[in-house]
Amino acid sequence: MAELQRYQMKDNQKVAKKASQDIENWLNSLEQTIEVLNVEADPDYQRIDVDLLWQTETANYQVEIKGDRKHATGNFFFETISNNQRQTPGCFMYSEADLFFYYFVEIKMLYIIPLTETREWFIENMDDFRERETSTPVGNGHYITVGRLVPIERVLDEVDGIYQYNLKKFFKQKQEN
Repeated sequence: MAELQRYQMKDNQKVAKKASQDIENWLNSLEQTIEVLNVEADPDYQRIDVDLLWQTETANYQVEIKGDRKHATGNFFFETISNNQRQTPGCFMYSEADLFFYYFVEIKMLYIIPLTETREWFIENMDDFRERETSTPVGNGHYITVGRLVPIERVLDEVDGIYQYNLKKFFKQKQEN
């Protein structure tokens, strides 16, 4: 049985908003970036779980952002079921994004993960990882999200093409200017 963590919807929304803002600011600062478009409110992109469109000099990317506060665990939380009562798939399982930006908001550590390759690896190894549930209140009820705790170091060791960026320096320089 999975262990249950409880979260408030407003806290989750604050983390998600902060993650999106930080990442958009950083992407817009990169020389190769031509445009960053936030599509979080667009129903067409919500259906395929894509948050940003990132156009660079060499490619166009659809990006899904996962903001997280639990950096001390040393794990990613890969969502397998978004709403357990309705059995809707989790964003990690169905997003059509090219890149999965996993961002620890408090320490400003960003992992850029190639989604298709990482998802294939995850599915092959899913039974190795502990399952966890989170409960989020909504109105008079709540919903349960299910996912797996995946050690960051293992993902970095076993999946090619992941990039890690510490955005602290970027935000410190931005603050100083």
